[in-house]
This record gives sequence, C-alpha cells and structure tokens, in this order.
Amino acid sequence: MTVLRIVANIAAEAPSEVQKFYTDLFRLGILMDFGWLVTLGSEERATTQISLMSEGGSGTPVPEISIEVDNVDEVYDRAIEMGCKITYNLTDEPWGVRRFYVADPTGKVLNVLSHRP
Repeated sequence: MTVLRIVANIAAEAPSEVQKFYTDLFRLGILMDFGWLVTLGSEERATTQISLMSEGGSGTPVPEISIEVDNVDEVYDRAIEMGCKITYNLTDEPWGVRRFYVADPTGKVLNVLSHRP
C-alpha cells in the first residue's frame, strides 16, 4: 500500500473567498470547483508528510499547515503587500529553515518555509 496524497481540508463559509488568498499568495491553480468545494494545487508533486508536534519550534504554537516554497522571501513580501496577518515574522531558524507564520482568512495559521542551503 502506498499513500498517494494527503489533503488539508479547511472549513470555510465562502470557499471562493478563501480560494483567492491561496491563489494570490501561493500561486496555486484551481483543480476543481463545485462552489461548496474548491480544490487548489500545483503541477508539482509534493512529498506526503504528516508532522506530529508538541510545539511549533522556537516557542511558537503548532501551525495547522506547513507549506514549503522555493522562495520564502518572495511569498513573505507578497503576504505583506496583500495585508495578510503575519503571526510570526520571517526568521532563520537554527534547524536550517527560513520561515514565517501567516493566518489565512479562516484563521488557520500557516507555517511558510524554505530550507536554507
């Protein structure tokens, strides 16, 4: 048996409004739209992972979702331009990632990161 995909499901009263946040910030495309369900994604295949955490690292709360990007500075700048709520500023962590936390329109906290070379 092989796990093919893990999907994060986010409850949203107006999925199309929350969709704009994810398409604008992360440049995700709409894969499926039934109105009550909007599925977003990219053409890239992502690694399947589930992290079990007692804290978010560096004393932060556990984020609901972690999204690894190839250029975290670019996404951080875009989040600032969009007026997003940053809950943990862009930081170089001692375990080799550069990351920030941002709240989506539903209040979910996202850990947005890139691994440093």
